[in-house]
Amino acid sequence: MKTGIIGLPQVGKTSLFRILTKAHLSDQAYANPREAHIGVAKVPDERLDRLAALYNPKKLTHASVEYVDVGAIGQEALKESAYVGHLRNVDALAHVVRAFDDPSIPHVGPVDPLRDIKNVDFDLMVSDLGQIEKRLERLEKDLKKMRTPDLEKEFDLLKRANTHLGTELPLREMEMTPEDKKRLRGFMFLSEKPILYVLNVGESTELGNDLENAIGKYNLSQVASRPNASASAICGKVEAELAEMSDADAAEFLGSYGLRESGLVRLIRTTYTLLGLISFFTAGEDECRAWTIPVRTRAVEAAGAIHSDLEKHFIRAETIRWDQLLEAGSEAHARAKGTLRLEGKDYIVHDGDVMHIRHSG
Repeated sequence: MKTGIIGLPQVGKTSLFRILTKAHLSDQAYANPREAHIGVAKVPDERLDRLAALYNPKKLTHASVEYVDVGAIGQEALKESAYVGHLRNVDALAHVVRAFDDPSIPHVGPVDPLRDIKNVDFDLMVSDLGQIEKRLERLEKDLKKMRTPDLEKEFDLLKRANTHLGTELPLREMEMTPEDKKRLRGFMFLSEKPILYVLNVGESTELGNDLENAIGKYNLSQVASRPNASASAICGKVEAELAEMSDADAAEFLGSYGLRESGLVRLIRTTYTLLGLISFFTAGEDECRAWTIPVRTRAVEAAGAIHSDLEKHFIRAETIRWDQLLEAGSEAHARAKGTLRLEGKDYIVHDGDVMHIRHSG
């Protein structure tokens, strides 16, 4: 899973990237504002950590998310093919929005997250409109030479997309059939990508409440509840301090703000929900590992996420919920209690399932 981090200047976008990926980049690395930086973030998962405590494995592997940090967004940046190319190749966008006041960090006009969201969404739609108009011109010429069902379907779909964007609504909100989505996939339209609005709020003694109420305070409830969109709030300043602490110190620090978990944990979890992803686990003495799959994935396809041979030679999946396994204390006890089940290839894997794949390979 790859997520592009976008935002206007001075919103804390690059700081978020550094915190998420623990990338120690020098200021020299940002000498070229159009250069993209790529890093990988480990997905925190208390369930996996607790399974590891049970098995004490030689290796512990969390799921990961790849993040791409690009320069400040705007219509000029979106005219540059290299800049747009980096964004086209991501699965989702995380739009960092400034919601903090700090006189030492310049900002044009008053802090207004809703305004900034609308402006950036508009820029993404303008970029897509330009791409669609060029393709429609080409299709009109091609259709005059030879009419084929595929060309006609593409022309009709792009005309509909063009009209939809004309109403100032992003393509992620346009109703499409699976065939429509497949037809548009190659264009990698920016406004079609699922988007997570990340409110970067200021530090305060009531930070727990501020994070909880930020979406409503800045009137983002409506934009966050629209199709393929969501919102989360963090305090970049606090997250930067947490990133330098041990787990014990971080827990105490969070508690002083009335927080139970880091904003980054909520951010990554919200991204998973937005993209329709879940995690299942494999657990043993050699390795405890989290695997990322789409919601409603069948057991045989989940086996393929581990290795293609497991999908090809799949027989059954030994399955148990992570908390039931912990409660039983071992697989042997779980089997005796009947909570460790054998499931066939059409079993729909649930978030938090622990699975062992039986195969004939």
